[in-house]
Amino acid sequence: MKTPPRAPAPTEVTLHGQSRVLEVAYETGERFRLPFELMRVYSPSAEVQGHGPGQEVLQTGKREVDITALQPVGNYALQPTFSDGHDTGLFSWDYLHFLGSQQAELWAEYERRLAAAGAQRDDPMPTSSGPGCGHHH
Repeated sequence: MKTPPRAPAPTEVTLHGQSRVLEVAYETGERFRLPFELMRVYSPSAEVQGHGPGQEVLQTGKREVDITALQPVGNYALQPTFSDGHDTGLFSWDYLHFLGSQQAELWAEYERRLAAAGAQRDDPMPTSSGPGCGHHH
């Protein structure tokens, strides 16, 4: 399998608090508007992605999530702090470009995962009970 080309660093990153989108522009002319909800649902953190395939934690109730802070990490990533307290996701330039370029597919995948779990997009996140990752079938 061919490794995808490395995404260029954005030339401009704009946080739109009112419309809840992170706008990322590139010198190629590409420009993505990433909804905070999409970023939160697909956060690259272990808390969301789990520790291996099939361990992802389905995120719900994130439609109204805000980004309260956005820190650059070196010259390769951004670390947002979301209004629900989540702040462990490092969004590399490659990952931001992936989210932007695959946005329609990612939304569709999220809808499929919600349906498969019998969950709604606006359901509150279940509180974790006890140790483990909380996967019950």
